Amino acid sequence: MYESYYGLKERPFQLTPNPNWFFASKLHKRALAYLQYGLTQGEGFIVITGDVGTGKTTIANQLLNQLNQDEIVAKQIVTSKLDPDDLIRMIASSFNLAVTEHNKASYLDAIYSFLKRLHAQHRRALLIVDEAQNLPLESIEELRMLSNFQVNGKPLLQSFLLGQNELNPIIQAPNMEQFRQRIIASSNLTPLQTDETRAYIEFRLNQAGAKAGLIADNCYPHIQHFSRGIPRKINLLMDRVMLYGYLEELTSINENDLQAVISELSQEVANQVAPTPEKHTKAASAEVLTEVSAMLDSSLEQKVKLARELDQLLKKQKQLLDTPHKEN
Repeated sequence: MYESYYGLKERPFQLTPNPNWFFASKLHKRALAYLQYGLTQGEGFIVITGDVGTGKTTIANQLLNQLNQDEIVAKQIVTSKLDPDDLIRMIASSFNLAVTEHNKASYLDAIYSFLKRLHAQHRRALLIVDEAQNLPLESIEELRMLSNFQVNGKPLLQSFLLGQNELNPIIQAPNMEQFRQRIIASSNLTPLQTDETRAYIEFRLNQAGAKAGLIADNCYPHIQHFSRGIPRKINLLMDRVMLYGYLEELTSINENDLQAVISELSQEVANQVAPTPEKHTKAASAEVLTEVSAMLDSSLEQKVKLARELDQLLKKQKQLLDTPHKEN
């Protein structure tokens, strides 16, 4: 919508990762270098972790874009809470493998046969597991077992794990020692610093063909504060800023314009701050106290009712005992 107004070749701040728009910050360069290093080793696991929106998938796509398809067959899967058997089936499906019987043994046999065929062709397989923090320990252990597929001592399958920071404590679990020993490199992506956020925005605008100075210098600290340096949130904000500029027919964006967009975004449900744990706990506690109070009130009412009924029963019994028996 705003591309033609600002003379852009395409939207510079799309949320969908694009290998052609890869911004190599210091940490992103290191993470990509670890992935490339892992490929040269041809064995072991590489683990990349980071907060939501810090660019893990973007790095994976950048790596896939650089691969020589004649040497490496790479597949990327996005995982949910898959148990080991379902994970094996997903891996087989990602490599388009057919099985005669739908059981774990058949899927494992199909995977092993496929990997051996690749080895005979002087090729190898790479599996990129995205959102790996969703996997239970048993499924991560299954990945380790798959890494044991070998021919003449050469591993046939290599796996890279990409996940949010919750993946770190999973890997650090006491019973994951064998898996940890297979990790040859790991990297944790953190948000961009203020200078990197500015460089990121200017890089994307330049790639899209924007004129210099489109965003005023005093805007960048506010962009950093709103986005916290997370690339996905930067994209979200800047896309709306560009749309705002188009609708208001602005030739450049100043601090007031940016603040207007931030104010608007802050009112939307996706950017509203969730209740703090303390407030949530207080609200939950109040709700529990109300329920307990209601239960106690109900219990007391029942006891009073029973006491009254018992009292009336005792009175009737006393009256019967006090009444003289008539002789037949």
